[in-house]
Amino acid sequence: MEKNNIILIGMPGAGKSTVGVILAKRIGFHFIDTDLIIQAQEKCRLQQLIDTQGLDDFCRIEEQILLNLQTERSVIATGGSVVYSESGLKELGRSGYQIYLQISLPILQQRIADMGQRGLVMARGQTFKHLYQERTPLYEKFANLTIPCGEINAEQVAAKIEQEIEQLWPMLSPD
Repeated sequence: MEKNNIILIGMPGAGKSTVGVILAKRIGFHFIDTDLIIQAQEKCRLQQLIDTQGLDDFCRIEEQILLNLQTERSVIATGGSVVYSESGLKELGRSGYQIYLQISLPILQQRIADMGQRGLVMARGQTFKHLYQERTPLYEKFANLTIPCGEINAEQVAAKIEQEIEQLWPMLSPD
């Protein structure tokens, strides 16, 4: 399997989907959002799925999506909870480079105004701060590249990723 995908990982609100669309257009790749695949497959929004099936089932469904994803030359925006599936991330990692969109907790908290409808995978009583503290080391563990992106907009993040990966991955340049 050739490593020619770009996989965006990070907290909910980090901008994975927004940056992913922009980046895919910039480099001429497909764009895939694993959250949208889950919603289409399960025929409901993420939060409805979490509320009705529970966190464990949601994570199992998400892992199956990751393990079965067959794509090339794609920018893949993953759900924030993807870091709970080591096997899923390892499988994705075989097909491409995992880029962690790093953003500070205060900026994330500003961005996530309506957490209840967002489909956050968190245990009852768990705070967003605790979720951030729990997931940050996992994103760092799986990332091939970390992009600090709290102070720049999505277009600038996409440009920075493009610049970084062109140095590592010369074949990215359009033919």
